[in-house]
Amino acid sequence: MAGFEQFTLSDRLPWPTLRTWLRHTAFLLATLVTSTIAGVLFPFGVIDPFPKTEPQSIAEFIPWVGTLPAKYLALIGSTITTLFNDSSYLAYGLSFSLSLLFILISHEMGHYIACRIYRVDATLPYFIPTPPMIGPAGTFGAFIKIKSPMPSRKAVFDIGVAGPIAGFVALLPIAIIGVFTMQPASTEQLAYGNRGLEFSNSLLMKIIFWVSGIDYQTHVNSPLFYAAWVGILVTALNLIPSGQLDGGHAIYAVFGERIHYWTGRIAFVAMAIFSILGWIYFNSPSGFLFTVLLGIMMRIKHPTPWDETPLDRKRKIVSILTLLIFALCFVPFPIQIN
Repeated sequence: MAGFEQFTLSDRLPWPTLRTWLRHTAFLLATLVTSTIAGVLFPFGVIDPFPKTEPQSIAEFIPWVGTLPAKYLALIGSTITTLFNDSSYLAYGLSFSLSLLFILISHEMGHYIACRIYRVDATLPYFIPTPPMIGPAGTFGAFIKIKSPMPSRKAVFDIGVAGPIAGFVALLPIAIIGVFTMQPASTEQLAYGNRGLEFSNSLLMKIIFWVSGIDYQTHVNSPLFYAAWVGILVTALNLIPSGQLDGGHAIYAVFGERIHYWTGRIAFVAMAIFSILGWIYFNSPSGFLFTVLLGIMMRIKHPTPWDETPLDRKRKIVSILTLLIFALCFVPFPIQIN
C-alpha cells in the first residue's frame, strides 16, 4: 500500500494531447450551440414552439404525432435563423448557455484539478449535447472518467466534493444576478405564464428572493435565473449520497463502505416515495427519472481506495459544509405541471 502511494504521488501524469483537447473542445462547442438554441425556446426562452391549436381527439392525435419530426426540424431551423438575424435573441440564448456552461465547467474542473493533485488519471470533461427541448437545456451535463485507482479515502473525499463546491461557488453570483435582473411581468405574460409548467425554487433561491424583495410570481425570469436553476438542480442531484455520485463519494470517504451501501438504498426508496407523492399531489413527473438514476447508481459498487485511513477533522467539517450546500439546492419536486 505504501509503495503504491509513493508511486502514484511521485509519477507525473501525462498531459492531454492536442487530439484530446480538440475532441473535448468539439463536444463543448456542440453543447454551446444546442444550449444556446434551447435557451431561447420553451421552457427557458421566449420562443413558443407549440401550436395554438392542439388535437382534440384520438383521430386527430395520431396524424398530428406523425407531423412532429418535420415540425421539430422546422422549429430548430427557424430558431437558428432568428438567432442569426436578431441580436436580442442571440444575446438571450448566449446569456443562458454561457452561464450554464460556466457552472458545469467549474464543477467538472473542480473534479479534474483534484484528480491532478492526487495523481489520479482522469479524462478532461466530456460535455453531453442534446437536441433542444428533448434535453430541455440542450445538454445532459458533463462528466469526467477516472481511469486509475483512488489512493486513499482522503483523495476520494477531496475529488468527490471539489466538483459540487466549485459549481456552487460559480452558480451563486449567477443566481443573484439572475434574480436582480428579473423584470416585472406584463398582464399578457402573467396570463400566459409558462404554459402550465412551474419551476420549484430551492431554499437558496428563496433566500435570494427574500433578500431582494422581488416577488417571483409577478416577474419574468431571466436567462441567468434559468441557468442558475439548472445548475442548482445538477448540484443537488450530484450530492445525493448514492453510488458514484459526488455525494456517494463523500459518504464513502466519511463513513466507509457499509454506511455508503445503506445510504444508497435509503436514497432510492426515499426518491421513489417522493416520485409517487409528487405525481399525485403536484403533477411532478421528474421524480421518476431521478428514481431510475438512483436505481442504477445503487447497483454500482464503489471502488475501494488503497488507503482506508479515516478522514481528519477539517475534512469532516467540509463534509458538513457540503451537506449544507445539498440542503440549499435540493428540491423534491423541481418541475410541477399545473
